[in-house]
Amino acid sequence: MNRLFFLFLIFFAISMIQSCATPKKSIMRKDPLIGKIINTQENQAINFESLIKDISAYDVIYLSEKHDNPEHHHIQQRVIRSLIENGLNPTIGFEFFSMDNTPDLLNFVDSGKVTHSKKIEKIIEADLRKKLRWDTHSDQMWRYYYDLLSMAKKEKLQVAGIDLPGTLKKRITRKGINGISPIEKEQVFSTKLSDEAYKDYMFSIFKAVHCGMGHGKMQSRLYDTWVARNDEMALSVTRLYNHRKGPIVIIIGGGHTEYGLGVINRVMAIDNTIKQVNIALREISVNPSDSSEYLMPLDLEGFEKVPPADYLWFTQRVSYADPCEEFKKSLQKMKRKSAKD
Repeated sequence: MNRLFFLFLIFFAISMIQSCATPKKSIMRKDPLIGKIINTQENQAINFESLIKDISAYDVIYLSEKHDNPEHHHIQQRVIRSLIENGLNPTIGFEFFSMDNTPDLLNFVDSGKVTHSKKIEKIIEADLRKKLRWDTHSDQMWRYYYDLLSMAKKEKLQVAGIDLPGTLKKRITRKGINGISPIEKEQVFSTKLSDEAYKDYMFSIFKAVHCGMGHGKMQSRLYDTWVARNDEMALSVTRLYNHRKGPIVIIIGGGHTEYGLGVINRVMAIDNTIKQVNIALREISVNPSDSSEYLMPLDLEGFEKVPPADYLWFTQRVSYADPCEEFKKSLQKMKRKSAKD
């Protein structure tokens, strides 16, 4: 593989690990599943009140999102508000921030104890965004998480980042876990969970994300980063659990929790007394599908066959466009430019 294509894959890999790009809008279709909440254990549709009653007994509640879907973030706010209205005091953990960001997040929450003018609030927001290194992200993506932080500030909730620092994630993606320095390795927690079947499964996911184009070394580094992140987030969840006053609500991408793998089984490996529940905020498929198709378990050797999540809450898609078309166009442009050079 030529060096230009390899660098192109790294660029898209880092983009995938850090965040999800917002695709172009396309024509939306109606689907009877949109708005429905399914209890996957019983394959039964339930209402919102029943969902809140069910999940209130758990220690950790995952609200597993597609990062760029605005409806998913509205649902997260609705769930958190309902937990508060039911007398609970949730702590919110964010995949998109690192544990090192937690003091800045808490400083922001504490700023709600004093009434500020709109001008000062804007300054506080800009300062937080810069400290979190989110000033290079789109305003739309920032708003999704800032609104959740603002709710925490208003309700005086505890908040925390749960991921690895961004620079360390990029270092592992670029060099692999064995390529980073010993001092960096000391910052990477490991649950020691290792399974070739899960690794092969994730390799297939990485290949699909890159539209069928795979590269052994690149996939290996992506997997190293994936495991390091899941281990760190699992550790962070257990640390939050040790200091909880109420349920811990985790705002996280669906890939990190699907089928009870990723973060969830690693939390269990650290502390199997923690009661976890996963609500997957699930976009409808591109083509109409029966609800049973969404509930199909993952057939992975060595793992229990379970549905994708404990609850599926169906929403409209952000886009029906094929992201691989844009990928192929960009790749062709890069190849043509390389040929000219």
